[in-house]
Amino acid sequence: MVTDVVAVHPEPLTPATDTAARIRTLPGGAGANAACWAACSGPAEVRLLARVGVESARWHERALVDAGVRPRLVIDRQEPTGTVVALVGKDAERTFLTDSGAALRLCPADWAPSLLDGVAHLHLSGYLFFADSSRELALVALRAARGRGVPVSVDPASAGFLAAPGPRRFLDDIEGAAVLLPNEDEALLLAGLPGPVGVARAAAALSRRVPLVVVTRGAAGALVAERGRITAEVTAQAVEAVDSTGAGDAFTGGFLAARLAGADPVEAARAGCRAAAVAVTRLGGRPA
Repeated sequence: MVTDVVAVHPEPLTPATDTAARIRTLPGGAGANAACWAACSGPAEVRLLARVGVESARWHERALVDAGVRPRLVIDRQEPTGTVVALVGKDAERTFLTDSGAALRLCPADWAPSLLDGVAHLHLSGYLFFADSSRELALVALRAARGRGVPVSVDPASAGFLAAPGPRRFLDDIEGAAVLLPNEDEALLLAGLPGPVGVARAAAALSRRVPLVVVTRGAAGALVAERGRITAEVTAQAVEAVDSTGAGDAFTGGFLAARLAGADPVEAARAGCRAAAVAVTRLGGRPA
């Protein structure tokens, strides 16, 4: 859960002076965005555990409720809500400046076994694995879900943040997850393979560790890999992109909602691509 400051600048940034931009402050965060897209993409009840600062807790809670998500927000009175400044260029690609704030201060004390009551699936944002306290929480949640037979999916979240702890630790941490949802850069990094020609190989290799791997490829769609081989290549709908900030989160939400509704991995990937195609046509990472 973070506050997004999205700045769309049609012209390249000009150092040491002004660059005209369209700027909006919006509710965001990978986990929260995915939850909202899942809630609007299917009939399943969606719950979200997140940590926010006291200054914006009510605003974020209302946005989640309005999107159909049941929030369980832990109020942090020491740190403000995390903030991400998303710089979006003419090609709709984004660069993030990230202040995690309260977001990654989630800890095992914020967890309760009852959070899994009636739950059919647990999704973990990969950002949780990049700070000590939230990593510990993620490991507790993953173990608890496995103990109850609840399947777990993980979105690696950030190739930039993945590089610090290294792929091996991350893959060891998510041992037992049923679904991995990386983008191309994350898949290549996790598999230790160079260049875009290795994306299919990376997906296949990762699916030997996690049974189902779906690699998102932006306008190129998605690759589905199961137990060591590519089983499908899903094309993306052609749209005029405005902001790619929440495309991966939209894919995750659409994919998971479809899986919970009974879709096979390929149909679920198509549903994810449809959600992502809608997401990139609007500012921010949430559905309308």
